[in-house]
Amino acid sequence: MLLPPGAVRSIIAFAIASVPALFFSSELYDILAHPLIQSLPQGSKMIATGVITPFLIPMKIAFMAGFLLALPFILYQAWAFVAPGLYSHEKRLVLPLVVSSTVLFFMGMLFCYFIVFGKVFAFIAKFAPKSISVAPDIEAYFNFVLGMFLAFGLAFEVPVVVVVLVMTGLVSVAQLREWRGYIVVAIFVVAAIVTPPDVVSQVALALPMCLLYESCIWIAWFMQRKAARAESP
Repeated sequence: MLLPPGAVRSIIAFAIASVPALFFSSELYDILAHPLIQSLPQGSKMIATGVITPFLIPMKIAFMAGFLLALPFILYQAWAFVAPGLYSHEKRLVLPLVVSSTVLFFMGMLFCYFIVFGKVFAFIAKFAPKSISVAPDIEAYFNFVLGMFLAFGLAFEVPVVVVVLVMTGLVSVAQLREWRGYIVVAIFVVAAIVTPPDVVSQVALALPMCLLYESCIWIAWFMQRKAARAESP
């Protein structure tokens, strides 16, 4: 089965973006590990329990960085794939949606790195017995970071999803307001599932999602009103 041209171009862009990241993979891991190292006792280090883990983790980090570098292009290719089935006024939203999707995803990651990680690791460190030596495994830590980045990056895409649903007529602003209570409950359930079993990270994910959902109701209302004005004689 042949891949669509956009998918092929996205894979090529991802591969090209991953190459320079390979040369800085060790430095990138040090940056990722910084929030955890700051919360560990003085002199503590991370360990690698697998034989090839010191090689695999830098490779995975390079791939993650390559994906992030190529993300705007990948999102554009995804939107271009569905563009032929859109109306002309919907096609004009492609570029703003690509830009906003990219910015929001990175905002979610930055929020997770600078705000959530410090709070979560400090919270966990308080419960560590003084009699044990804390030495986290680098692979387990990378998997944790990747999962959290994806969770927060995707969570911050809520405004884009909601605006698209409203502008395509699948959902109305009135329905979004009516469903507000159910959505808030669903957000806290999702936060409890995708984050570690601690209250700090769960609340840190749920609260921004609630605020984003509330803000996207106003954004959708404004865009819907603007579109109605443009269509009126």
